[in-house]
Amino acid sequence: MSDLSVRELPLFPLPDVVLFPEEVLPLHIFESRYRIMLQNVLEKDKRFGIVRWDPNNQAYASVGCCAEIMQHQTFEDGRSNIVTLGQQRFRVLEVISETPYRKAIVSWIEDDIVEDQESLHQLSSDVQKALEDVVSLTGKLTGSEVLLPEDLPDLPRELSFWIASHLGGRAAQEQQVLLELIDTSKRLKREYEMLNQTRKQLAARTVIKDTFSNVDRGNI
Repeated sequence: MSDLSVRELPLFPLPDVVLFPEEVLPLHIFESRYRIMLQNVLEKDKRFGIVRWDPNNQAYASVGCCAEIMQHQTFEDGRSNIVTLGQQRFRVLEVISETPYRKAIVSWIEDDIVEDQESLHQLSSDVQKALEDVVSLTGKLTGSEVLLPEDLPDLPRELSFWIASHLGGRAAQEQQVLLELIDTSKRLKREYEMLNQTRKQLAARTVIKDTFSNVDRGNI
């Protein structure tokens, strides 16, 4: 196809798994149809699409993330272990085949350009501070050292993707919403609201813990 923003892409659906750009995702390939897909992908550009499958609604997401195979190991019985890295996000335009595996025509999507870069970077700093507070309070409550990675992204868009990919609990639905947003500011604002709420909850629990600790020590 002449339009570089549109291409055919094999799709690999995963129940409640959302891949983000620059994130690593190990996979175990065992179904025969995906063994075929893997073989075909390795012979080409080592890329395929990860899309979330919602088991509750029995539906595929319309937006996913391209995965590039960085490492692969195939066993004698045909199963494979692969390590993938998230690349561009895409929107499914048309499913063109279901057998032996799903293939679709997709278009790449990117975040819109933000004109007010100063406000964007301030928002990014606020989000990072909230994240640092959550990590610090979590460590205090659990009595263990919890550290953020040294290579935490400092660019707003990349930071927003990193935070989205590391949401705890059953967050697949929220992660899908964040993946589909094409406004970095909106993604960061949504993440700030979640982090700030968590920060407040952890701070309250910390006060309660400290209060009971003081009681136990006879300081009250």
